[in-house]
Amino acid sequence: MVEITIDYDKCDGEECAECVDACPMEVFIIDNGKIIVQNIDECSVCEVCMDVCLNEAVKVQE
Repeated sequence: MVEITIDYDKCDGEECAECVDACPMEVFIIDNGKIIVQNIDECSVCEVCMDVCLNEAVKVQE
């Protein structure tokens, strides 16, 4: 099972949204300015979201 965590103290939310744009599986959405994991079952654990996050706010664990 995949676990995705977002450190909201580090995340710039919709001002950045690189993880939302980069995720090929559309796991993330923007809700009220925050990045939310909505479709975790679709995650392929490619870790692109972690790679594009300049603030290292996204963590993916299998």
